Amino acid sequence: MLRTLALTVIGCWTAFSVLTAAPAPPTITISGQGTIALHMGTFSGPDGASMARIVQSNLAMSGFFNFVPAANANMTVQSNGSEGKVVDRSGGNVLMRSYSGDVTARAHAFANDIIETLTGARGLGGSKIAFIAQRSGAKELFTANYDGTGVRQLTHDATISAAPSISPSGDRIAYTSYLKGYADIYLVDLSSGARSRIVKYPGTNSGAAFSPDGRRLACTMSKDGNPELYTMNASGGGALRLTRTPGVESSPTWSPDGTEIIYSSDNSGSPQLYRIPADGGNPRHIPTGYSYCTRPAWSPDGKRIAFNVRSGGGFQVAVMELGGGSTKLVGPGSDPAWGPDSRHVLLVDGGKLILLNTQTGRRTQVAASIGGISEPTWTR
Repeated sequence: MLRTLALTVIGCWTAFSVLTAAPAPPTITISGQGTIALHMGTFSGPDGASMARIVQSNLAMSGFFNFVPAANANMTVQSNGSEGKVVDRSGGNVLMRSYSGDVTARAHAFANDIIETLTGARGLGGSKIAFIAQRSGAKELFTANYDGTGVRQLTHDATISAAPSISPSGDRIAYTSYLKGYADIYLVDLSSGARSRIVKYPGTNSGAAFSPDGRRLACTMSKDGNPELYTMNASGGGALRLTRTPGVESSPTWSPDGTEIIYSSDNSGSPQLYRIPADGGNPRHIPTGYSYCTRPAWSPDGKRIAFNVRSGGGFQVAVMELGGGSTKLVGPGSDPAWGPDSRHVLLVDGGKLILLNTQTGRRTQVAASIGGISEPTWTR
């Protein structure tokens, strides 16, 4: 009987649709405000054009910059292939740094340094994402670059895959699969391609989430009779039960220091958010102001949580300031996942993967020709 709980927990509060054609470049639909005027200067060398394209794409996706002719620019970006520079109007060097590796690695590193130097924020270049989609009609696991390029299908199991969590360093993915007929948790090593079933207790094993140091997982298991929240080491052993309620606990997300977990529970009737010490203790209700809250995601800077709310007959993404307690709706969609900059979230809207700037409201569709996406997860 315990195994019958599996589909309920995995499918809890999540919608899937159909995946279609091959990936395409990002499509920016809303422009940002309050941007820095930049000119893309000369990028020399055999791969200069490729490097310029990647750098400009990363800068554009950040939402901090506006690209203008040299005469109207505050700064000019340029590179000779191994060295990147940003110069001001007087020709003074604002940033000058050497880079190594292939063109993609150099471009991401240069773009990240530009963003950090000029804004103080972290860049997104080089970060990875994973998600579920339905290219073959089954829910399979995919990875990509954060901007939706480089899409790669990892599983071809013709069964249900769900609830992926990519490790902070991007080298592993934990996810739920029905490969053996039941909901169990698998771990994929992305460098070797090796896959192992690490959590296979009787009942439901679902929704694993990596801790910030990558050493532990939090997940939902029903091995003791009811779907409860547990932590364990990243290889699947040492399970510690955190909750004891008649309800269903799901969607754990870790604090940046790894000491707390926020999760969703319907113990009070309608799903609400709670926080609990990662080593055990009493859960505390989080007063969000909404009666239906699921899929929380804790920002890497620790200041906010993003989550699903049911509003007006559909789902919206809300962001709550944990310090001040204020909550605002940031737009339609579901399944939010924070980026490393604690400014952008990935979300799903109508089966499309959207990069949302939570401060400006700018929405960018990534993996533009891929539909039927759900449950994105992002490296930190």
